[in-house]
Amino acid sequence: MPGPCPKTPEPIHGRCGVLEVPESRAHRDGRTIRLTVAIIAATAKKPAKDPVVYMEGGPGGDAIDAIQYLVASGVNRHRDLIVMTQRGGRYSQPNLACPEIDRFNARAVGLVYDAPSTGRGLVRAAKACRDRLTADRIRLSAYNTTENAADFAALRTALGIKKWNVYGASYGTDLALTYLRRHPRGIRSVTIDGVTPPQIVSLPWTWDSARQGIDAIFAACEAQPRCEARYPHLARTLTEQVRRLEAQPLTLNVAPPGGENPVKVVLDGGAIVNLLVADGGALPSVDVPAAIDELAHGNPERFARAQAAGATPAIGESAHGLTHSIACSEWVPGHSRSDLLKAGRRAFRGWPDTVLAQAPQLPFENDLCRAWRVPDRTAIQRVTTSSDVPTLILNGTFDAKTGASWGPYAGRTLPRSTAVRIPGIGHFVLPQSPCAQGVLASFLAGPTGPDTRCVAGLAPKPFTIIP
Repeated sequence: MPGPCPKTPEPIHGRCGVLEVPESRAHRDGRTIRLTVAIIAATAKKPAKDPVVYMEGGPGGDAIDAIQYLVASGVNRHRDLIVMTQRGGRYSQPNLACPEIDRFNARAVGLVYDAPSTGRGLVRAAKACRDRLTADRIRLSAYNTTENAADFAALRTALGIKKWNVYGASYGTDLALTYLRRHPRGIRSVTIDGVTPPQIVSLPWTWDSARQGIDAIFAACEAQPRCEARYPHLARTLTEQVRRLEAQPLTLNVAPPGGENPVKVVLDGGAIVNLLVADGGALPSVDVPAAIDELAHGNPERFARAQAAGATPAIGESAHGLTHSIACSEWVPGHSRSDLLKAGRRAFRGWPDTVLAQAPQLPFENDLCRAWRVPDRTAIQRVTTSSDVPTLILNGTFDAKTGASWGPYAGRTLPRSTAVRIPGIGHFVLPQSPCAQGVLASFLAGPTGPDTRCVAGLAPKPFTIIP
C-alpha cells in the first residue's frame, strides 16, 4: 500500500508504503501489523531487474536508518534497494520500543556493570516494558524470526518481484539464513555480513566471538613493529586490568563524546569487556591498544569517554521488545548459566567469574527472560540452512560480536558460497570497507564468481601510538 515516507533525520530519497501482515500466522484472530517499506531507486540509467532487499540487525535495529549507509556503500548503484522495518521495529505499528530500558541504560553507565543490583534494575525496566506492551494486547510470542522471514516472503509477493537479492547484516544474517531455508523461492543471491548462524547462536556463543575479535586486534598490533614495541603483552595487560577493576571499580565524571555535560561513569571489569565487544565507534579498534596501556598506567580516559557515550541513548530508536522476544525464545533456552560461565572460562582464562557470568552485550539476559516470558522456539529456529543459492559471506577480522570464523562455519552447508574476511574491520563490514563494496558489486553482477582480488592487498590500519 503506497504511503508517505517517515520523517527521518536523513530524508528518504525514494518511495514508501506499508505492508500489512498478520501479527501471528498461527493465530488467525484478525489482528494485523503494519511494516514500513522504502524503495530507493537504482542510480544506473539501465538498472537490473532484480533488486536488493535489506534485512536489519539487532534484533530490533532501525532498518530505515541504515538506508544512508547502504546508499553510501553503493548497494543501489545498479539495482533498486528495498528496506522494510521488521515487525516491532521503529516505524512499524506496533513499535516494540522500550523507553524504560533506554532510560535504565542511560543510568547504568554510572553503575557497576555486572553487580546483581544492576541486573535487578534492568529486569525491572524490562518488566515494565513488557507489562505495557502486553496491556496493549501485543502478542510478544509472535515477534520472532520465523514470522520475520514470512513477512519478507509476503513483501516479495506484494511487490510482484520475480527474483531478488537478499543482504542481511548481524542478526539480519540469522534472518536471511532462516528466510533462505523457509522461503527459497525467488532468491537470486544472498549476502550475509557479520554472520550469526541460527543453528549455533546462544549466550555461550558470544564468548567465542569476543575472544576471536579481541585476539585479532592483539595479533594485528604484534604485526606492526611500532605497536608491538609500544604495547607489548596486551593480552596479559588486559587480564590484569579486568581483574583489578573488577576488584576495585573506578568512578569518574567525564564528558561523553560530543562535549555534553560530564556524567558519572563506573569502570569495572565487565564494563571494560563490554566496551571492547560493543564496536560502536565510541572506542575505535585502532585506539584499543592505547586505551589498554593508558588504563594500566592510571589514565582511564578513553574507556571512560566510551562508557559515557551510553548516557545519551536515542530513546525509542531500538526496539528492545523485539530484541528480547527473539533472544529469550531463540538464543537463551537450552543452555544453563553454568554453560555460559564455562564458555567464558574457555575463552578468557584467569578472568573473574563475575565478568564471565554475563554474556557480552546481553548481561543478565537469563534473569530478564524469566520476566519476559515467551515460549522456547529453539527446536524451530536453531536449524542449519543448506542451500545451493549463491551466497557471499562477509566478516571483519576485528569483529568481537560475531567472530570471523562463523562465516565459513555457516558456509559449510552453502556449497556455492564465497567467504571473505576483511582485515582490520569490526562489525557490519560493508559500510567500512571499499574493498567489500567492490566485492559485493561484482557478486551481484555475477554471483557465481565474485572478484575478491582486492582482499589480498588489505591490512589493518596503523594503531594509535601514544608518547
